[in-house]
Amino acid sequence: MYLGVDYYPEQWEPGMLEQDLDTILDLGCNAIRIGEFGWHIMEKTEGQFDFSLFDHVIQRAKARGLQVVMGTPTATIPAWLAKKHPEILSRFEDGSPRSFGGRHVYCFNSKAMYAYSERIIRAQAQHYKDEPAIVAWQIDNELGHEDSDICYCPQCRAAFQDYLRRKFNGDIEALNRTYGTTFWSQEYNDFDEIPLPARTITTHNPALRLDWERFRSESIRKFAQFQCDLLREILPGAVILHDFPGGGLSKHVDYSRVAEPLTVVAYNNYPVWGGQREPLAPNEIAFGLDYIRGLRRQNFWITEAIMGAQGHDVTGFSPRPNQAKMWACQGMARGCESLFFFRYRGATKGAEQFCYGILDADNVKRRKYYEVQSFFREIRPYAPQLASPITSQVAILYDYDSLAAFRIQRQSLTLDCEGEMKKYHKFFYDRNIPVDVIPARADFSGYKVVILPQMIVTDPRLQQRLKDFVQQGGIALLTYRDFVKDLDNNLVLGKQLPLDFDDFAGVCVAETESLQEGQDFPLGGEGDWSGAQGQGGIFRDMLLCSDAQVLLRYRDPFYGEYAALTRKAQQKGWVYYLGCGVDQPLLARLLEEICTRQGIAGEKTAPGVEVVYRGSGKDRIRMVMNHNAGPADYRGRTLEPFQCTIEPAE
Repeated sequence: MYLGVDYYPEQWEPGMLEQDLDTILDLGCNAIRIGEFGWHIMEKTEGQFDFSLFDHVIQRAKARGLQVVMGTPTATIPAWLAKKHPEILSRFEDGSPRSFGGRHVYCFNSKAMYAYSERIIRAQAQHYKDEPAIVAWQIDNELGHEDSDICYCPQCRAAFQDYLRRKFNGDIEALNRTYGTTFWSQEYNDFDEIPLPARTITTHNPALRLDWERFRSESIRKFAQFQCDLLREILPGAVILHDFPGGGLSKHVDYSRVAEPLTVVAYNNYPVWGGQREPLAPNEIAFGLDYIRGLRRQNFWITEAIMGAQGHDVTGFSPRPNQAKMWACQGMARGCESLFFFRYRGATKGAEQFCYGILDADNVKRRKYYEVQSFFREIRPYAPQLASPITSQVAILYDYDSLAAFRIQRQSLTLDCEGEMKKYHKFFYDRNIPVDVIPARADFSGYKVVILPQMIVTDPRLQQRLKDFVQQGGIALLTYRDFVKDLDNNLVLGKQLPLDFDDFAGVCVAETESLQEGQDFPLGGEGDWSGAQGQGGIFRDMLLCSDAQVLLRYRDPFYGEYAALTRKAQQKGWVYYLGCGVDQPLLARLLEEICTRQGIAGEKTAPGVEVVYRGSGKDRIRMVMNHNAGPADYRGRTLEPFQCTIEPAE
């Protein structure tokens, strides 16, 4: 278990290093994370490499027994490189270049970026290949964050055209047929005629736009793979990680693909940021952690854990006493096995002056310092339990193509796909039932329940695995807008919805409707659900049943013939279809029924009290976190505000 801080020695006077490292050691750290933004320090002028600053830092850290996580510095290119190769800068949608001066300003399809990145990484890795203090390498920083996942430069247009040329084997007529370019006279005679889907009148072809989303993701995945391959060439067996930002499901990149070549996934966990009135709800923080754990379905690191208020131009909410410590505890509970706080000392210059650290600019040890110190002291004895895997019986599946399809055609103004996933997740969170958030292509055969919210793009391979899963005893919960489009983001002539799954689910979608705020409709129960009542909204599929049981039906005057919720037995398992958004009581009833059928039991606790069990056998522990700003009860004892306790489990 590595417990440490993010340290930027290049931002401080050299004479401060010894005291800083002594203080870091006094905190209880055994590691520091350095180097991720140090390109100019390492290569002040082109081809002249100087690692002496970091050499000195590593040697002085090593003398104290501190280990090092070293970053490749590619997230922030040096000014001389932008001057020599202005084409390296990515471009906004209107074609104007992003100015040098921020971060992540490079284009992922720039040949110059690849060439100069390889040179600095190769020099850096060769220089440190025999350094035992470096226990892990971090590639770049928060790939795809802050809109860096989008670029509209000429290099990207040429690369996108090549991407399509390869996809369609050079056959432009195959592309025309697939996209249906006869619509609006959009036929292409050659791949070099294909535009980037920048702003136009009305909108671009949805199939083109989905391939653009795939291309954006592939551009970033390739860059991550390139760095991993390069490091492994020089440093066989190296631990390689990447620090993913929050909000991964809304990015124009599939982070689960980026994670594939890594040794371990890392996460920068910010429950609150500048401009937020208050922190994320505890269940939303947990969702982010479960999503990160699901990228590779293994434990992860947190490379940036918040301690002070955060913000670039707008200063954020300051975590209350013990609240940030409790968030760190929550991260460890949900799969983190090494953690670094951001940052050791807040910056006095540059864009992050108001990203406060463990120490502030006055350099005085106060509450935050002692809070981190106590966290490290209290968590360290449980390293074996926290290294154990988390086993869940429930999985929520997501699909990058489907999320992209909803970005392209939102369909309902009230639909938030990630928000819908969080509704399901919250049910299990509130009952302290572990749940994994995983890509749909992952193996889900070992779960008891899988939920597929808004899986609009139809992958026949997924559908076959899903049928096998249900027939072998699993429960699959489908939702409205599942299996509507083919893999090219087109509707399919002559097939009922859900595509190629209507017989298996025992229903077909006769009509659909998008709802806005204030357009809720009544729902009523039938059969096992007789007497159940509630409200629906957001979107609805009008379901005609063939051989499924109706559990809920629409009760408004015009659509009473249609079902809203159905259930069908399939050999040893069940498939449910939820045709609309439903209120919380109805959703809870549905998920409770599913859990009961599968023998999944939870532990109800007071609101805001989270319980996670780690380890096994006699060493199993219970981690209890009070997310409330006031006292809360757990099993007859009082938890103080934001208190986290760790105790043996019965």
